[in-house]
Amino acid sequence: MSRIMNQSAVTMNQIQHKLDVIGNNISNSNTTGYKNRQVEFSSLLSQQIDNLNAPENAEGRLTPDGIRVGAGAGLGAINLNQLQGSMIETDRSLDAALTEENMFFQVNRVENGQQDTVYTRDGSFFLSPVEGGGVALTTSDGHPIIGTEGPIEIQDGFDAIELNDQGQLVVTRDGEQTAEAELAVVEAVRPSALEAEGDNFFTVSGAADIDEIIQAYAGEGAVIHPQSLEQSNVDMSQQMTDMMAAQRLYQFNSRSITMGDQMLGLVNTIRS
Repeated sequence: MSRIMNQSAVTMNQIQHKLDVIGNNISNSNTTGYKNRQVEFSSLLSQQIDNLNAPENAEGRLTPDGIRVGAGAGLGAINLNQLQGSMIETDRSLDAALTEENMFFQVNRVENGQQDTVYTRDGSFFLSPVEGGGVALTTSDGHPIIGTEGPIEIQDGFDAIELNDQGQLVVTRDGEQTAEAELAVVEAVRPSALEAEGDNFFTVSGAADIDEIIQAYAGEGAVIHPQSLEQSNVDMSQQMTDMMAAQRLYQFNSRSITMGDQMLGLVNTIRS
C-alpha cells in the first residue's frame, strides 16, 4: 500500500474517535452536571528523507535539507472542560448545585459486590429505604452519597428533609429542624488527572496518588446552591461546527485513498 493511503487510513481511524466524542457530547447536552470532552490530536512518527544533500541547496534555506514525511495524526488526549455550567431552579428540596469549578460530590458505588468511591457534579439526590428502618441519601441509581461521617442515613420519623447552602441535610421532626448530616464535598486540585466513566461519574486512576488529586474542600462560605441543578456545559453550536469540520476532514482523507488507488491502477496499466 502506498504511503499516502497508509497516512489517510490511520488518520481516518482517529477522526472517527473524535466523531464519537462529539456524538457523546451532543447526546449528553441535557445531562445534569455533564462536562464537555475536547479532543486533541498529535502527529505520529515522521521519517526524514535526505534526498537533497548538495551544499548549494542549503543556501538561503531556513529548514533542514530533505523531506519529512509523517505517518498521519493520532488521538493525543481527551480533555475535560471543567467550566461551570448554568444553573436552573428546580424548587426540589433534595437538589443541589455546586457553586465552584472542580468541586464534586462523593458517591459510594457498589457494583458486583465491590465498593469504590466515585465523584460527580450531579446533585439530583433521592431517598432510598435501608434495612433496619430509615432512609439513605442516594443517586438516581441508588448509589449512597458520602457525608462527612460516611454514607448518609436518616432515621425514620421525620416530617421533611432539605439541603442548605452549607451542604447540611436539615431534618424536621415535630416542628424542630436539626442538621443531622453533611455532604462531604471535595475539590479536584488536579482535575486533568480525573478519568470520566459512565453514569456521569469520575474516578482517579488506580496508579495515581489520590491525595495529590482529590482533597477536602478547604474554602469558606456557601458551596452549594440548594434547590437547583447545574446544567451541562456543552456548547451545541460549537459541537455542530466541530462535527462538520471532522466530517469534511474524514472526506478529504477518504478521497486521498481513492486517488492513491487510482494512481496505482494507472501505474499497473502502464507496466502491462
